[in-house]
Order: sequence, then C-alpha cells, then structure tokens
Amino acid sequence: MNESIDYLHEVFDAFGPIRARRMFGGWGIYHDGLMFGLYAAGRLYLKTDSHNVAQFEAAGSEPFTYMQRGKPVKLSYWSAPEVILDERDQARLWGRSAFEAALRCKSTR
Repeated sequence: MNESIDYLHEVFDAFGPIRARRMFGGWGIYHDGLMFGLYAAGRLYLKTDSHNVAQFEAAGSEPFTYMQRGKPVKLSYWSAPEVILDERDQARLWGRSAFEAALRCKSTR
C-alpha cells in the first residue's frame, strides 16, 4: 500500500473500517464489501447518485473523468471535499452519504 491509502484508514476511522483494492492504476475504497470510494491520481472520489450529487456540486466537487477512445467519460464518483481529510466527523458524514449511494446503486441491479 502507499501512504495516502494508509492515511485514508485514519480519515474514515469514525465511519468504519475500510479496505483498499488496487484497480486500473488507482484504488477502490470499500466498506462492508461495497465500493464507495475511488482514489486515483492523488485524489479521493466518493460515490454519488441522484440523491446526493447536489451535495457534491454545492461543495465544488468534480466528477472523476477519464478518456476512452478520445472522449471523456464521467463516472458517478465525485471529488471528496478537502475538509474530510482533517475533520473526522465530516469524513463520517460524507463517507456515509457515498456508502448509501453505493447501496442504492446495488439495489437497482
């Protein structure tokens, strides 16, 4: 693992235990076996859906975007507000919001 991933364990301590898995040049961040976060290019992204995306937009977050066949593809993971890296209560709230979005997404499959 790397230092940033180790630090995310501390960040989300109040939220609950997390696990990180290597994927596509980044890391998937999991809680209770469900991916609710993505760490890529030195940045943390959290799962969004129609219920919580406005919260991320209001915080000035941006969607995770990558290029595929020369076109940008946006995922339903938005950048986490910087405040969660320093305030564990905020990390718990934003982590819970992202985890609930992941649960809703799972239930629609």
